[in-house]
Amino acid sequence: MNNAFAKRVAFWSVAPLVFFALLGFLLQWMAGQGIGFFDWWFYGEVALTGLLVGVRYSLVALGFVLIFKASGVFNFAQGSMVLFAALTFVGLLEMGIPLWGALPITLVVMWLLAVVIERVVLRPLVNQEHIILFMATIGIFYFLEGGGQLLWGSQVRVLDIGLPSGRLQLFDGSIQLQEFELVTAAIAGLLVAVLAVFFNKTRVGRALRAVADDHQAALSVGIPLKAIWVIVWTVAGIVALVAGITWGSDLGVQPTLALTALKALPVLILGGFTSIPGAIIGGLIIGAGEQVGEVFFGSLVGGAIQDWFAYMLALVFLLFRPQGLFGERIIERV
Repeated sequence: MNNAFAKRVAFWSVAPLVFFALLGFLLQWMAGQGIGFFDWWFYGEVALTGLLVGVRYSLVALGFVLIFKASGVFNFAQGSMVLFAALTFVGLLEMGIPLWGALPITLVVMWLLAVVIERVVLRPLVNQEHIILFMATIGIFYFLEGGGQLLWGSQVRVLDIGLPSGRLQLFDGSIQLQEFELVTAAIAGLLVAVLAVFFNKTRVGRALRAVADDHQAALSVGIPLKAIWVIVWTVAGIVALVAGITWGSDLGVQPTLALTALKALPVLILGGFTSIPGAIIGGLIIGAGEQVGEVFFGSLVGGAIQDWFAYMLALVFLLFRPQGLFGERIIERV
């Protein structure tokens, strides 16, 4: 990572929080409530909670980025993979299989799913237009969503794997954070870091980038396209499982989990479809932004900012910076 890129990452990691803080302070000032009315400790608590949620958004977004970089196609099915992995995991637990047994079994299921997707869907569509592959992922989305509910049922399931539920006191109680959010953010952050190193530093990661640039050229230098696609969909399945466990433990395992995971789409638009740092920073911005917006500005617009904030921010970026914060600008010469 060169110095200029590192400075951009640092700037966009801090700038949104400063912006929301100044905006909140300005609104309180305009309301005539004075400088002292704005509770900076409370703002810090809300912002930190949003950042912790944003790490989970980043994890799901990373699953999208991996497949997009390996195939050049947006994987619409990632949300249903999160649901399918969570349903399989909680279903195995309900069958009496212990946690240490259900986790590896679910991982094997996600690997088998990757193999089936490559052989049944992707292999016949090699070198087809990207829109065809995209439509195929939409079909996979509905197949996994319906298949998961057919196998395990559609009722809401409580997923309890023993994650802490207390509150952590910081700065003599001025800031309180849920231990659950801290633990799940740490798990998601660790996986994000491992995948970032895997993608940028390993031989397989370089092969993934080569396949994304040109399928035919990658095949001509001996990169096995079929094996690469199995690997990347397996990694996406692992990401989906961890995301499913963290979100399922918070919201319950239910069909709407697939749509919750799709909030990673605005994260991709914000950070750039091809950028791993963009997925991370985009998730943090949206996580913090929607939390701060809901708490400090929700009463001004009737609430429910969390439902539409990410998509409105993505729309703004599509209008003014469609490549995202860290995406590659596409220049076509005629």
